[in-house]
Amino acid sequence: MPVVRRLACHRGVMTLPASSRELTDDEWQLVELARSTIDANTDAAPDQDGVHTMGAAVRAADGRMFSGVNLYHFTGGPCAELVALGAARAGGARDIKAIVAVGNYGRGPVGPCGRDRQVLFDYYLGIRVILPTEHGVRSVLITDLMPLAALWTVDGGTQSFDPALFTHH
Repeated sequence: MPVVRRLACHRGVMTLPASSRELTDDEWQLVELARSTIDANTDAAPDQDGVHTMGAAVRAADGRMFSGVNLYHFTGGPCAELVALGAARAGGARDIKAIVAVGNYGRGPVGPCGRDRQVLFDYYLGIRVILPTEHGVRSVLITDLMPLAALWTVDGGTQSFDPALFTHH
């Protein structure tokens, strides 16, 4: 039976992965950018659903930040994280170091969905993801959110499993 890494839970208390840490000032800035972006652009009142209810922000290696909002659609329109990544790419950013998604009107950070996690893993293997935990808002490496994932590349498609992708230094 294969060994599966996951967030361990002992008596209801979550054990966070080794890469987990409290947010830096730069990461808190990213949270605030995502929050201000969605609050300025949402079409829903607090605790209501709408087409635009999530905001996201990314930080590039050079320190620039980019944001976006979701485009909800029954066909699976893009999540805010993907819109923010597209804005960063369009703005010339190629190396993204951190990402966060935030719900409108103070709902706070939320973890990325499975599709977004796979995109982050495939395109930005070293990215830090800001998300809520039982221990407060934390920053973790994408590899800790994707145990035993298969990497996909544009040139090579789905790659063979590489355990070296999941070792933390």
